Amino acid sequence: MRIVGLTAYRIRIPLRRRIRHASHTRTETENLLVRCVLQDGSEGFGEGVPRDYVTGETIDSAFALLRRSDLAGQCEDCRDFERAVALAERLRLMAVPGDERGCEGNAARCAVELAILDAYGRHFGRSLSDVVPLLAPELYRAQSRVRYSGAITTARGMKTLAAAIVFRLYRFRQVKIKVGMEGYDDRKRLGVVRRWGGRKIDLRLDANEAWTPANAVERIRELEPFGISAVEQPLPHAEAGYLRELRRQIHTPIMLDESLCGRFDAERAVEGHFCDLFNLRLSKCGGFIPSLRLAQFAKQHGLGCQLGCQVGETAVLSAAGRHFAASVEGLRYLEGSYDRHLVQEALATQDLTFGWGGWAAALPGPGLGIVLDPAALQRVTIRQESLLEP
Repeated sequence: MRIVGLTAYRIRIPLRRRIRHASHTRTETENLLVRCVLQDGSEGFGEGVPRDYVTGETIDSAFALLRRSDLAGQCEDCRDFERAVALAERLRLMAVPGDERGCEGNAARCAVELAILDAYGRHFGRSLSDVVPLLAPELYRAQSRVRYSGAITTARGMKTLAAAIVFRLYRFRQVKIKVGMEGYDDRKRLGVVRRWGGRKIDLRLDANEAWTPANAVERIRELEPFGISAVEQPLPHAEAGYLRELRRQIHTPIMLDESLCGRFDAERAVEGHFCDLFNLRLSKCGGFIPSLRLAQFAKQHGLGCQLGCQVGETAVLSAAGRHFAASVEGLRYLEGSYDRHLVQEALATQDLTFGWGGWAAALPGPGLGIVLDPAALQRVTIRQESLLEP
């Protein structure tokens, strides 16, 4: 069974609220969707979320890269799901000049890879979760439901108090707080969350590269009394070499995000003793399979992992993340499935938003296990381009 069609969609979706952190402010999202069609008409969808401040990609650069890449030459006959998974893992886009880290095509690759796995999964009656025992059996553990974290982004004052109370009432076990934004008193905000959210809730921080080697130790130490379990990306990627010394001076585990986009970054982090945890975001890391390989690498080197997400993911990436979360054991924190809380069009006919306490059920059915609403996709599409025609 061969791939006979690949189509790229540029979609623009307003967010239900403004999302701000130390690196960026966003009121809408522009994502890349890819549709894959097989000889028998089976179709699948994949999604990537290009972010220039993470992997150096934009929506325009992602389209250009897909046009330059030899996708047709990589398509081959797949007689079973195992061969389709191997095809997806071998998928390569054209190298981007000057991209030493090998990450400037990750969102585009993720969209194509997921579309291929979704299409072949539907054809062969296999779930995306089945990729894990095929490629990383030592990480595989099937779970009937998973539990996501809550997040506090720009809330301050009474809004911080309200968020803390809501997370406590709704029995969330973990909450991430964005810190390092200009004009925000992070110590005061954490004090409110700890007091009203309760002593048992797991609090972690995300600085989004906000601090410097000169002030990061002081910033983290003043927040450690509130019982934080991790701090994500405290320094800009360009300053990642200082993380080894930073770790010696604080008690809180360090998680890499912007500095962890692929195998090059992972190897550098281990060699330099930069961190304790990896934040694996499927789009940022190049897809389901590259993220799985990074989880393997982390385990081999005694590091923990978080499954993260991109702001503005639709149900396509939410579903892919759900499969990852429900089949990979030992993930320290889970993020994602914010669908109806964040995007005005999640695109699927079913609602994947997490429920009470952050709980969400594993997805049954072949491929991604979701159905896209054609009318919704049409409403948000602003550009469509064929990458491979029959």
